[in-house]
Amino acid sequence: MQFNIYSQSKEDLENYFININEKKYKAIQVYDWLYRKKVTSFDEMTNIKKSVIEKLKQDFTFELPKIVQSQKGKEVNKYLFELKDKQRVEAVLMLHDYGNSLCLSTEVGCNMGCAFCESGRRKKIRPLTSGEMVTQILKVMEETNLKVTHVVLMGIGEPFDNYDNVLKFIKIINSDYGLALGARHITVSTCGIIPKIKEFTKEKLQVNLAISLHAPNDKLRSKLMKINKVYPLKDLIEVIKDYIKVTNRRVTFEYILLKGVNDNEKCAYELAKLLKGLNCYVNLIPYNPTSHLEFKRSSQSTILKFYDILKKEKIGVTIRREFGTEVSAACGQLRSSYEEDL
Repeated sequence: MQFNIYSQSKEDLENYFININEKKYKAIQVYDWLYRKKVTSFDEMTNIKKSVIEKLKQDFTFELPKIVQSQKGKEVNKYLFELKDKQRVEAVLMLHDYGNSLCLSTEVGCNMGCAFCESGRRKKIRPLTSGEMVTQILKVMEETNLKVTHVVLMGIGEPFDNYDNVLKFIKIINSDYGLALGARHITVSTCGIIPKIKEFTKEKLQVNLAISLHAPNDKLRSKLMKINKVYPLKDLIEVIKDYIKVTNRRVTFEYILLKGVNDNEKCAYELAKLLKGLNCYVNLIPYNPTSHLEFKRSSQSTILKFYDILKKEKIGVTIRREFGTEVSAACGQLRSSYEEDL
């Protein structure tokens, strides 16, 4: 059985070379060719002897996704990738003044079923491998000739529903020999799978944790997010308190503002009360409408009023800079429109 070379951590390759009676430093040589020189065949690895190259060819493949559709706007590009098995996922490149941030997918589809999310409308087909996540970055950098400096796991899928592959992916891109992305330039977003947050806490990684919250009370959140019926807010906030205590890291709470649903003053004050005293900030997200879902975007004045209440209540808050309306940037939107037109 062959494995995708991009799914291999440095430690995986070191063990591989030891098992075939070769020196483990060859793992660093392979990583150098993959992530510094960015070759796409073993034959290009000229400092590795021929017999080892032939063995690598037997055991590993180079699998890069194919870009089947892209949309470009001002300082934002969105890509629809086709994988080896013809499944499709999305990634969005956003150009900021602090660097180039790639929002990528962790699964084909999603089983979380959040009412406002296009990805959740279409069920999970399978998890992505660590290599399929890594190659989203490599393909975008090849396509744009730009370096990706920040990675956000907020595309299609729930990262903690694919925990092991996501952790391995982080290890690969964070490695000094891999893409050398600083841990604090990596953000993992979850809708609140409590057992995995507990596990993640023990990893003591310096990556950023974001919680998709979107409502300040159980009644409303359970309507919007099925996960809340399993892991209610009281339990979620307790596990976040523990995460902050153990890691000493600030947590982001994402809050999509939905017109007439969760954007009123009462919700803003409830949210402030819920988060009071936590080392956190709220990222308010203007909704990107999609034709398949009934939710509407809050007005600018409503967004600003919500923001002002949180500020007044001394909750750290930002309004996410908008890219999405130019490029079908609602999560899963490009994939849905492409596949339903086939």
